[in-house]
Amino acid sequence: MRMYDYETDAKRAFDVVAGGGIAIIPMHVGYAIVGATGDAVRRIFRAKQRKPSKLNAITGSPELHRDLHILDERARQVVDAITLQYDLPLGTVAPARLDHPMLRKLDPEILAQSTLDGTIAMLLGGGPFLDTLGRLSYENNLAILGSSANLSLHGTKFRAAEIEPEIRAAADIVFDYGLMRWAAYGQSSTMLDLRDYSVVRKGACFDLITDLLQRHFGITLGEKPG
Repeated sequence: MRMYDYETDAKRAFDVVAGGGIAIIPMHVGYAIVGATGDAVRRIFRAKQRKPSKLNAITGSPELHRDLHILDERARQVVDAITLQYDLPLGTVAPARLDHPMLRKLDPEILAQSTLDGTIAMLLGGGPFLDTLGRLSYENNLAILGSSANLSLHGTKFRAAEIEPEIRAAADIVFDYGLMRWAAYGQSSTMLDLRDYSVVRKGACFDLITDLLQRHFGITLGEKPG
């Protein structure tokens, strides 16, 4: 028996954000707040009290990652090993096809707020809800952007009940799936820059990711300069 209907719930979330609304969704690395229009993203930033200089991440899926990120074969094997074979979460930072139809539809201000030096961040391995929502995003050519569902600098929330009232109030729909899988880490996803395997952010499963990259690929993770 399946406890949750991911397909139906992700479709409900997609319909809300496609209509200009905001959704709070469950991921293995905590709850996220997402939107798909310039107005929705700006409302998320206001609710989170987030600085405009902070970057958005794109809701990812294996299909969108392959289509949008520009990587060599080894880097693709690394991502597949972490997110598919080991079923671990990973924030991927990589050069992107900035002429991709999905990105060309974005509000220019939001696009600028979602790219850095030609790269885009995308979360993969975030669980079946995120995978399904990411697939719907890809199939409908609609970028869904977001960040953790919490006040800025107040820490990732691993239970929906812990999300601050002002963040919940900003959302048009909230999906409460209980305690998220990697709550014991108390951190959001580990994020790697796939151009040089530098660590943008140490987070959940960093120990597991470090071990598998060293054993299978001979890659020793290093800190990002500056």
